[in-house]
Amino acid sequence: MSGNVDERGEMVLRADQTLNEALQLFIRFEVNEVPIIDHQRREIGRLTCRTLLKAVADKWDGRTTIESLWNGEKEAEQVGREPADAPKVSRASVSELTAMVERLKRELQETQSIVETMKTVLDSAYEGIVVVDAHGIIQEINKAYCQFLGIRREDAVGKHVTEVIENTRLHICLESGIPERGFIQKIYGQPMVVHRIPIWRDEKVIGAIGVLIFQGVSEVYQIFKRLQDLSREASRKEEKEKRAAPSRKQIFGLNSIIGRSPVIAEIKQMVRRAARVPSTVLITGESGTGKEVLAKAIHQSSPYADGNFVSVNCAAIPESLLEAELFGYEEGAFTGAKKGGKPGKFQLAHKGTLFLDEIGDMPLYMQAKILRVLEEKKVERVGGVEEMELDVRIIAATNKNLEEMVRKGQFREDLFYRLNIIRIHIPALRERKMDIPYLLAYHMERICEQFGLKQKEFTKEAMQVLMDYSWPGNIRELVNVVEWLVGMVDDQKIQKEHLPAHILSPQRLAKHGDKEGEKRKIVVQTDTNWREIVDAYERERIKQALVEERGNKAAAARKLGMHRSTLYEKLKKYNL
Repeated sequence: MSGNVDERGEMVLRADQTLNEALQLFIRFEVNEVPIIDHQRREIGRLTCRTLLKAVADKWDGRTTIESLWNGEKEAEQVGREPADAPKVSRASVSELTAMVERLKRELQETQSIVETMKTVLDSAYEGIVVVDAHGIIQEINKAYCQFLGIRREDAVGKHVTEVIENTRLHICLESGIPERGFIQKIYGQPMVVHRIPIWRDEKVIGAIGVLIFQGVSEVYQIFKRLQDLSREASRKEEKEKRAAPSRKQIFGLNSIIGRSPVIAEIKQMVRRAARVPSTVLITGESGTGKEVLAKAIHQSSPYADGNFVSVNCAAIPESLLEAELFGYEEGAFTGAKKGGKPGKFQLAHKGTLFLDEIGDMPLYMQAKILRVLEEKKVERVGGVEEMELDVRIIAATNKNLEEMVRKGQFREDLFYRLNIIRIHIPALRERKMDIPYLLAYHMERICEQFGLKQKEFTKEAMQVLMDYSWPGNIRELVNVVEWLVGMVDDQKIQKEHLPAHILSPQRLAKHGDKEGEKRKIVVQTDTNWREIVDAYERERIKQALVEERGNKAAAARKLGMHRSTLYEKLKKYNL
């Protein structure tokens, strides 16, 4: 710092010195202001601690010269000169400056440490990992992937992924927002197993991650063989499954809850907790949100998983038969009773789970009987004299407001409190739009596989329309739409114009509307008529299934992927 002392021994700074040098001088000598001199050593202004603090707060580059700071701040006469009436800067300003610099240093060191840790994790991973931004440009690629491709990291970063990895679909994953898990991709002529995962933020895809999970498909077979060798029973089960040719999309437990939104993550956490205890669970949500799927996930994750999962739609069974269906009956209990009697749903669910769907539609007299069974853990068949002990997990569901029904005397208050121990609410699909691409991808793959067709995918424009749609029928409507697209569209890519009219009509009509009021009218009309369109479509599907199965309702229900009691309910609804 000897070069910063003038002939009188005073501390000075040259105009061409940097902010870093000024910071060091202020901190070392604890001064509040320093004269600035030009190349002829003439004083041209004074740099104050306040000006320097402001430059640090504004994140000026430390290599910036004092003269550039002067020009940047447009202080034409002097650098940092203050008006006469300005308050004097105390020595505390220097301490504040020092503390700020130290804080910035710590934050920078922490950030660098996190970056280094992440790089170490990526490079330590056995799998190949590549990260691209929203434009498909590679931002990071780990050591394993570079070694497999035979390239250097610096040769890949900054390039479009298609220039580095052959046959990649990461850029397509960016456009559609649909994850692709367990896909086969040929690299250098070798089939590889890969994941492609879009990165969502604020309902937009900002990048994607590609994961090469095995060094080759042959390794998958080796692992599979080792698993088979662990148990003969596992091997026999595998052979049985192969002969039955089941859909590989049959997933269970928490994996059956499709979605990545924060609310779905919270629901999965609640399912984990609910599964640990035998308490009664009440699931609420609009029709079609997937309440039975959630109930099965709780059952399959619980100690009751080895028992039966028995589902009862309380709205679909006539009141006169509801008691016999739930509790069973003895031989001769009533006219038409089966010889030998029949076990009820509670008995069938012993050591398992009983799912009471649409509990809000249960008549009041049955509510009292259900409450007694729940409290005493015993059930008596219709026409019987002996009570049977029960160990049953109860899960109830409804799309109605039970609290309001209790206030109106339409639902027993004591039963409500007995059911409402663990409450899980499933929000409507329009409230968790981030999950729509995942649901579309899952059901598209499942249905294409079920029908033996080649996989189809959505274009970016089609996906955007589906994301913007309100889905008043929720997941049930989404599944119907996907099945309609699979059957009606021959192309492998689902274009915007392929989508059903009730989804496209708000956009098409609003495009030609001249007034905002007309647009609102169109949307309201579309939301009002969607049920008629969906109902007509569902009615035709049921009729076709009954024809194909020659009137066999059980077979038709299996074909349609619904419970038999649900089919009966719909037959009654559509007068079939």
